Amino acid sequence: MPFYMTQVSYTSEAVRALAANPQDRRRPVAKLLEEAGCRLHHYFFAFGEYDAVLIWEGPDNVSGAACLLAVAAGGAVAGMKTTVLMTHEEGMEAFSTAGTVAYSPPEG
Repeated sequence: MPFYMTQVSYTSEAVRALAANPQDRRRPVAKLLEEAGCRLHHYFFAFGEYDAVLIWEGPDNVSGAACLLAVAAGGAVAGMKTTVLMTHEEGMEAFSTAGTVAYSPPEG
């Protein structure tokens, strides 16, 4: 199954709510992902541009996107960025394949 990294920024209202009533958000996120056949591996809090970073896997992009859309529709997220991750072996295969295909860059 493909792996994903999702970076999430909370709305100020969500941060206020969590500060007033700290809640373990891993459980509802893991449950949502599991219902779509996905699995949460890690849920990190972060500081900077994003408030949380999730590492998870899913059967396909559609299942994963459905979960992310459901989270976004909940209204607690101000921004979200998801990166599809490849295993080291997949990356090595991609580099090997890249060496066998021809590409001509634009001429200027």
